[in-house]
Amino acid sequence: MRKQLTKIDMRSFKIVLPGGAGLVGQNLVARLVAAGYSNLVVIDKHTRNLSILRSLYPELTFIEADLAVSGPWMESFKGAGAVVTLQAQIGGVKFAEFERNNIISTLLILDAIRKNGPMRLIHISSSVVNSAADDFYTRSKTLQEQDVIASGLLVTILRPTLMFGWFDRKHLGWLSRFMKKVPFFPVPGNGRYMRQPLYVGDFCGIIMSSLHNDELLGTFNISGLEKMDYIDIVRSIRSANNLHRPIVQIPYWLFYGLLAAWALFDKCPPFTTQQLAALVAPDEFEVIDWPGLFCVRPTPLQDAFEETFNDPIYSKIVLDF
Repeated sequence: MRKQLTKIDMRSFKIVLPGGAGLVGQNLVARLVAAGYSNLVVIDKHTRNLSILRSLYPELTFIEADLAVSGPWMESFKGAGAVVTLQAQIGGVKFAEFERNNIISTLLILDAIRKNGPMRLIHISSSVVNSAADDFYTRSKTLQEQDVIASGLLVTILRPTLMFGWFDRKHLGWLSRFMKKVPFFPVPGNGRYMRQPLYVGDFCGIIMSSLHNDELLGTFNISGLEKMDYIDIVRSIRSANNLHRPIVQIPYWLFYGLLAAWALFDKCPPFTTQQLAALVAPDEFEVIDWPGLFCVRPTPLQDAFEETFNDPIYSKIVLDF
């Protein structure tokens, strides 16, 4: 039975979205605007991705700023009813980038909330804090979450698994675009690495439920409900795009070497050796009844793939790295 939530109408409140020009932010803004929200403040340092969002919703407030540097952007938290922390360094080859964009930025956001509170705080963490992987992303997201908990603020912490959806510049979105450019698609090893992909549209529904209910406090592991091996995810992407590329299995060591060589020529590679190691890590994350807790109807994976890659408007928009 679904839990009956006590709703607070947040549509008239200011909602601040640090890092709101990325995958989750772009999807969340689209759904918030469709639901009648109009007082949204998006803060992001990525000029082009912010301009994409501005072109879609010129009536909203946009601030181009580096969240790892204190500045006037912190004043935008005044009078806010809620903050959703969305900024994240996902890929890269230097820990300093992860420290800056995941940890230092969060400390400054928490400081802005303390100075301008009280307000509803929803922090987007990651399932990797429970992962067997040990990489820069995992370490920085773990430290980030620890800082949020130590802040003493009343907060909802959401830990999503691998996400995909509209505006996906990395992960499955990148796989889709790469597949369209090559005559065959390589996968490391046998490709039998179980994942729990989460449709970002469902995750946005969870965030919106959290905005409306201040009883949903604490930490929630938000895992995809359907388990799928990596190679089957690739096949689903191929099918949704109506492609016929053969899938070629490449030995792990060779795949690793090719990625390492790529990183020598690309300062911001779309897929790194650390991410490859995380891909093959034997992770299985807790599945809670998030549909019942947050009153969100989950989208079947195949339907979500179709929506992601075939939407007449949003599937055509590609964000920069």
